[in-house]
Amino acid sequence: MTHKSTTNIWWTFAITSLALFMVTLDNLVVTTALPVIRQDLHAGISGLEWTVNAYTLTFAVLLLTGAALGDRFGRRRLFAIGITIFTAASAAAALAPTIGALDAARAIQGLGGAIVMPLTLTILSAGVPEERRGVFLGAWGGISGLAVAFGPLVGGAVVSGFSWHWVFWLNVPVGIALLALVPRLAETKGPFGRVDLPGLVLASGGLLGIVWGLVRGNSVGWGSAEILGALLAGAVMTALFVAWELRTEHPMLPMRFFRNRIFALANVASLLMSFGMFGAIFLLAQFFQTVQGYSPLGSGLRVLPWTAMPMVVAPIAGALSDRISASRIIGTGLALQAIGLGWIAAVSTPTTPYAELILPFAISGVGMGMFFAPIANVILGSVRGEEEGQASGANNAIRELGGVFGVAILASVFSRYGGYGSGESFVDGMTPAVWIGAAVVAVGSIAAFAIRLRPKAAAVVALEPALENAA
Repeated sequence: MTHKSTTNIWWTFAITSLALFMVTLDNLVVTTALPVIRQDLHAGISGLEWTVNAYTLTFAVLLLTGAALGDRFGRRRLFAIGITIFTAASAAAALAPTIGALDAARAIQGLGGAIVMPLTLTILSAGVPEERRGVFLGAWGGISGLAVAFGPLVGGAVVSGFSWHWVFWLNVPVGIALLALVPRLAETKGPFGRVDLPGLVLASGGLLGIVWGLVRGNSVGWGSAEILGALLAGAVMTALFVAWELRTEHPMLPMRFFRNRIFALANVASLLMSFGMFGAIFLLAQFFQTVQGYSPLGSGLRVLPWTAMPMVVAPIAGALSDRISASRIIGTGLALQAIGLGWIAAVSTPTTPYAELILPFAISGVGMGMFFAPIANVILGSVRGEEEGQASGANNAIRELGGVFGVAILASVFSRYGGYGSGESFVDGMTPAVWIGAAVVAVGSIAAFAIRLRPKAAAVVALEPALENAA
């Protein structure tokens, strides 16, 4: 390998990892700032959900679109556009005077993030040697874990030292630096020269209806005409999307991906992991501030045993997935995460000593780290190289939908059994919600173990479609 090619690989890794870090950090920084935003902007539980879900709505709906446009017009070009949108929207969020303005800016941030996130994976995968993919994707997962680790801590420090507005200003210099570095990336495209416009419209409309119904259900009522209509419309458009993708010559998401047991089960595990993790984090991030009276910084420090673990574990798990069954790593990780969440739910009271939460936090964090890097390797290894953009976009969209499900449903459980009236009321709502999150992650663990991917099987799976076509 030449010095030049080695240098290009490391630049590709650095640029894509920094972009991933920025997008991932932003969501968790905001989670830590929720109690302060709630007080400053006089928002209730539905308002807080929108602070998270205004971003997640556009992010989840447009992930497939971002990946498809990158394949068509050039991944480096779309990556730069996504960074520009995300950076400008971050500045708008920082300047937001009302909850409405903040939510609008967060929605535009989600658009930028939807373009950037899948492209970090496909640009990196295309820019590193196949035999070292697991190592680099493990490091990529470690960077994501680093953002998870520092998100609550950075958010707490910024909110305590300045104000919640500054959690958004953090993205602006990072975004500008990334735009200056983008020319160092090689330009790559997907295999087809046109965009599947009917597929884009149907997928975006279907996801919009489903996600809209989920994020509005708590505030409007799950049996209301708006929610039932949105969910029904989303389901119909999703069914039409599947029907169209089955018959079009160049689908944006080939349905044969889901006939692949590995791809299908890996995405089920991703959906259920995000449901439990993000739904639980939404409530646990507020526990130390709302119930036990700690500052945002103090709260961020106390969840560090949980959030710091992926930073250490993910790179190791990614490297190991090149040599041992990734399904065992992922399944064990989700089992540990479920155990940790269940333990937290079992011991949580308004006066629970922090020492009793350190070990379950750490167990959950180890499990989370064991999931992130191997799942990326499994997803990309289950399709041909030129289809990685489509597979990455699908997996990210499914994972984000899981997060929307988790936040919406666990917040609904919280509101049903508790509230913000007192510490006891908060824990009364949080405990059953976290138990449900643990149970859902446990089911995800079962799905992961069912993958049964042997060492180096990903390379064989990637060749299967080509062999079928040749036959």
